[in-house]
Amino acid sequence: MLKIIQIPVLNDNYIYLIHEPVSKETAVVDPALAEPVLEVLENKGWSLNYIYNTHHHGDHVGGNLELKQKTSCKIFASADDKLRIPGVDKALKHGDKIKLGEHTVNVIATPGHTLGHIVYHFTENNSLFCGDTLFSMGCGRLFEGSAEQMWHSLLLIKQLPKQTLIYCAHEYTQANGEFALTLEPNNQLLLDRLKQVKQLRTDNIATVPSTLEQELATNPFLREDSLEIKSTINMANKTTAEIFKKIRALKDNF
Repeated sequence: MLKIIQIPVLNDNYIYLIHEPVSKETAVVDPALAEPVLEVLENKGWSLNYIYNTHHHGDHVGGNLELKQKTSCKIFASADDKLRIPGVDKALKHGDKIKLGEHTVNVIATPGHTLGHIVYHFTENNSLFCGDTLFSMGCGRLFEGSAEQMWHSLLLIKQLPKQTLIYCAHEYTQANGEFALTLEPNNQLLLDRLKQVKQLRTDNIATVPSTLEQELATNPFLREDSLEIKSTINMANKTTAEIFKKIRALKDNF
């Protein structure tokens, strides 16, 4: 069983340490900073073997070189980002499979937020480390890719098992939920979830991870078939990609 430690850093980032106890291999996902990672590694007595980067933004790769220097770990990232991410040792593409101990990790290309964005799906552990592609009740802004690209990326995630744990990289859940409520005010599951999220944040407890099942029920970016959403945005006869594009534009101005 994998041991996953969530490290909150900066204003709202999450770094994830993933330890496989049989092999004693450890990976870190999107280390914005090195020092907090090194502190946890020392406290746990773990050695860092890999960095898994989802995309090139500084709040996801800022700790790469210091961690590599101090631990001799290998850095994995998208082949499309190997010139934009510091210290890449292994360039990955869609469909690649890598290993953390005996655990298989599927690499899924998810362009949209950035063109080289990838996510890491631990198949046996039903865990998805999705960077800034999918958030709890939200999705990433389209800084480089098109709405069509992002929609295709989200469709790939929608196909994963419903029990998949969604480890996204930011604590944006409450604001995302409040936006979702403007589109689907009669979604009782959304109302219940937002109430729970507000209590968690009041208690300074993380709302991440969620499950894919929760996202399918409450995340407007995965609910293109919702009659209420289509009615709210007046897009009853539009394609799913057009609906997604409209919701993304509304969120950008929320």
